[in-house]
Amino acid sequence: MYQSVFAPRLLTGQTIIVTGGGSGIGRCSAHELAALGAHVVLVGRNADKLRATADEITQDGGAVCWLACDIRQEGAVQETVRAVVAGRGRIDGLVNNAGGQYMTPLEKISAKGWDAVVATNLTGGFLVARECFAQSMRQHGGAIVNIVADMWGSMPGMGHSGAARAGMVSFTETAAVEWAAHGVRVNAVAPGYIASSGMDHYPPEAGAMLRAMRQTVPLGRFGTEAEVSAAIAFLLSPAASFISGSVLRVDGARPQVRMGWPMGVPGASVRQRDAVKPFNGFHRAVTPKVFAEPESP
Repeated sequence: MYQSVFAPRLLTGQTIIVTGGGSGIGRCSAHELAALGAHVVLVGRNADKLRATADEITQDGGAVCWLACDIRQEGAVQETVRAVVAGRGRIDGLVNNAGGQYMTPLEKISAKGWDAVVATNLTGGFLVARECFAQSMRQHGGAIVNIVADMWGSMPGMGHSGAARAGMVSFTETAAVEWAAHGVRVNAVAPGYIASSGMDHYPPEAGAMLRAMRQTVPLGRFGTEAEVSAAIAFLLSPAASFISGSVLRVDGARPQVRMGWPMGVPGASVRQRDAVKPFNGFHRAVTPKVFAEPESP
């Protein structure tokens, strides 16, 4: 079973939507939320992935259902949320996780490519959050966690994603104010370099760069999907009832790296390695294929 650090049955009776729940961080967080007693509703474009994750959760004894939906389509989002409310009565939580991007310098990004990434990482998240609020949370309250990214200090090579994620942070802060009177909390989690299945979608030539990225992280390693999921679960939990409009970074202090300060990576000391051992609570985690290749010296 999932080895969550949180109290068993913490989220019993809650209905929580997880977009992009068929893979990566979404799949991991769906497993943890179900292990904590929530009924998880997986939403995404790929029905096969959603079904596979739902089967895993069912096998582990969790409560789950899934609905295929392109979150970029307003009508589809409205229908999907309506179906969840009709079937479950209310929506207690939303993990706005669905997203995606590709690596390209700004000068080579077409208008179509820019719009596609912004629609997936910003507009889609807004639509799902708006409908969860309008159709359920306005009446019953709830908690929303938007998944953004480590875009502080820029995202060279993925400027379209950086712009969209920054927009989602601003949306998070605004929604936290506008919806607070209805008992709705809105926060964000910003993963840094996380060893997730999403890395397997980058081109093969990016492998060496991906494997070397840990050398730019003060804690000297990649994060795990379970470490991001723990942050999500906390922000959805009663323990975070006075937290709203905030961004919880899960990034090993990477944005604080400055020229002139010795990193001490690679070859981290035994003390450092002992202090920052990865938390691997997800019993079904799969190591990204890119890390099967030898690391650059």
